[in-house]
Amino acid sequence: MAEPAGPEITSTRSPRVRAARQLARRALRQRAHAFLAEGPQAVGEALNSGAAITELFVTAAALARYGELAAEAARRGAAVQAVSGEVMAELAQTVTPQGLLAVCPFVDVPLARLIEAAPRLVVILASVRDPGNAGTVLRTADAAGADGVIFSGASVDPYNSKCVRASAGSLFHLPVVVGATLAETVVALRGAGLRVLAADGGARHRLDDLDLAARLVLPTAWLFGNEAWGLPGDLLQLADEAVAVPIYGRAESLNLAAAAAVCLYSSARALRS
Repeated sequence: MAEPAGPEITSTRSPRVRAARQLARRALRQRAHAFLAEGPQAVGEALNSGAAITELFVTAAALARYGELAAEAARRGAAVQAVSGEVMAELAQTVTPQGLLAVCPFVDVPLARLIEAAPRLVVILASVRDPGNAGTVLRTADAAGADGVIFSGASVDPYNSKCVRASAGSLFHLPVVVGATLAETVVALRGAGLRVLAADGGARHRLDDLDLAARLVLPTAWLFGNEAWGLPGDLLQLADEAVAVPIYGRAESLNLAAAAAVCLYSSARALRS
């Protein structure tokens, strides 16, 4: 079991606590180039993936339960700091904190590095604002074997705590690109040999069209738009083709995460056939 660095912090006014708490704000995350990963799953996945952890705040109860995680974090250079339950409640952004919270440097990569890896299945998020949806799509992309996820333009920050939690550790598993414009993203992906398909409920072509299904064996980038208004015309025009997920029942539509899962698994199945 790791020995915490110094005595337990019991004051929410501690400079270390205040510095970590500021990472809940996007502007301050950008300044520090660091974010918070809460809970044993996130901490464990960060360690398993080789991601860096600079600090690990832990309660006494969590240290007793997850001592191996704390010991491994300390072995890799993290400062393990014991905190009281009150301090953890201040740091964490969940109703019931799990007693472990890591400070991690950003893990995103430049668009050029993703392109250099010759990806075959990529996700592009365009103006996706809900962090829970974005994190779920990131997790789905990971499960479907995608090679990367691009948060373009005005999309939510992938380091938002809710997005980090919703990704269930997938943020640490596959390349994530942040901030590239949609136009430069499409140009770069096309240059790498990928076709860009836009998921759009009003599209003429459907995902179950036989000719489209046959083309999914080709390297593909799926473009998903905003939860409320989808992809406006100017963004749709950037794609090679717009595709609708067929609705066989009476539901008006699918939500973003569900539609992304259907599209990505259709591509994953084709690429592995």
